[in-house]
Amino acid sequence: MFKLTEDRKVKGTPLAKVVMQTIADVMDTDEKVVMLEADLGSASSSNIVEKAHPERYVQCGIAEADMVGIAAGLSVKGFKPFIHTFGPFATRRVYDQLYLSGAYAHNTINVYGSDPGFTVGPNGGTHTTWEDVALMRAMPTAVVTDAADAVQLEWIVREFAKMEGIHYVRANRKDVRNVYAPGSTFELGKGNVLTEGKDVLIITAGQLVSDALDAAEQLEAEGISTEVIDMFTIKPIDKELILSEVKGKKAVVAFENHSIIGGLGSAVAEVLAENCIAVPFKRHGCMDQFGQVGTPDWLQKEFKLTAADLIETVKGLLK
Repeated sequence: MFKLTEDRKVKGTPLAKVVMQTIADVMDTDEKVVMLEADLGSASSSNIVEKAHPERYVQCGIAEADMVGIAAGLSVKGFKPFIHTFGPFATRRVYDQLYLSGAYAHNTINVYGSDPGFTVGPNGGTHTTWEDVALMRAMPTAVVTDAADAVQLEWIVREFAKMEGIHYVRANRKDVRNVYAPGSTFELGKGNVLTEGKDVLIITAGQLVSDALDAAEQLEAEGISTEVIDMFTIKPIDKELILSEVKGKKAVVAFENHSIIGGLGSAVAEVLAENCIAVPFKRHGCMDQFGQVGTPDWLQKEFKLTAADLIETVKGLLK
C-alpha cells in the first residue's frame, strides 16, 4: 500500500544513489545479483556497489552493446544482472542486443536508463532520450517503468531483482521531490490514484508526477476537479484503471517526459480507442523534437513540460 508524503516540496536522496545502494543491499542476501556499468561509476554512484561487492561488479567502459552481451551471458549462467548507462545508450544504442540476446533468448537483464528527457541537462541532444519508452514498449515481454521518486524507485529495483525477463526503469540521477511516504509499496502493472476528481483526469509517470500534482492543486483552486493517476508501470499498462476512472470525465491528459509518439500517451490512447471511449484527449509531451543543451529547469520550460503548461492544456481541452 502507498501513502503520499506530507512534505512533497522536499527533495529526497539522489536517485542514482538510491538505485546503487539498493542493488548493493540486495546483493547482501542474493549472491546471484551482479552489476554492470558503462564508464559511469562515479557519475552513477555505482562505485557504491563496486566497494560493497567488487567480485560482482563489472566496469565495461564505453562499450554498452558489449555490456548487454556480457549481461546476457551471465543470465545464461543463472545470474541476475543489473546494468546502467544514460537512457539513450541503455535503449537506443543497444536495442538489438537487448532484443535478441535478452528478450528473444529468454534471459534476464534489469536496465536502469538514467536522465530521461529534460533531466539530461547540459549533456545535450546526443544524450537526450525522448524515445526510450517507445522502444522498450515494442520489445516483446519487456516491463517498462518510470519512477516518480526515491521511494518508488527503491521498490522497483527490489521487485526487478525477484523477476525473470527484461525490465526497464527510467529515472533521473539527481534528487527529485518526494511523492510517496517511506515504506510505501506498489504493484507492477497497477496505477495509483493520487487525487480524486470528477472533471479532469491526468495520467502521468516519473518525475512529472510532482508537477501534475502541482497543476491539480491550482486547477482545484480554480474550481476544476482534477484526478491524478501515477501510471508508473507503462507496460503492462493498467487498462482497467483507465477505463474505470475515465467515466464521467470532461477531459483526459497524458503528461510525460517523453515524445508524444510511442510513450505513455500513446499507450493511453490505445486503451481509449480500442474501447471506443469518446472523450477530449491530449498527449502532452515532447512534440517530435530533438534534445537541446541547457539546465534541466530551462529544458523543462523549453519543451513545455511544466505544471503551468499542463494547466494550459487542461483548460484548452475543457473549452
